[in-house]
Amino acid sequence: MSDNTPDNPAPEPGAYPPVPPAPPTGQPAPGAYPPPPAQGAYPPPAYGTQPAAPSYGSAPAYGSAPTYGAAPGYGYGAQPKTNTLAIVSLIASISSFVILPFIGSIVGIITGHMSLNQLKTSGEQGRGMALAGTIVGWVGLALTIVGIFAAIAFFSYFVTMYQQSGGTF
Repeated sequence: MSDNTPDNPAPEPGAYPPVPPAPPTGQPAPGAYPPPPAQGAYPPPAYGTQPAAPSYGSAPAYGSAPTYGAAPGYGYGAQPKTNTLAIVSLIASISSFVILPFIGSIVGIITGHMSLNQLKTSGEQGRGMALAGTIVGWVGLALTIVGIFAAIAFFSYFVTMYQQSGGTF
């Protein structure tokens, strides 16, 4: 069942090693990739042509007349800006528990109150962060003051005990 044409001659009898017949013209050999398309097989892109008409709900192409009956392409509005002092207040108040106990609380309280005053007139977001920063700042300041008084009381107790024992423990 071989195709013996001038393009595909039959193998010579007795050739060593036996050569299988070539596949018919236009078909790739088994296991081979198909050849790439010839140059110019695909039409070139049409430059300067107008794209297809816009579908319902999309904006028309730049410079073209609007299509009537189609919904305009509305985007999302800009998000309101968050007040920077509110962010600073919250970060400073939280850091007062980790890095700077007294200074972080003071910064958080001051910037929180400043932020709350700005938010009344600016229309920005961040009231929750400003409140949280202010409250956490006051709590941190209270804990710092209680800690200082506890340390003074602890130290004075041991000094008193040391003096009563005659200088030895």
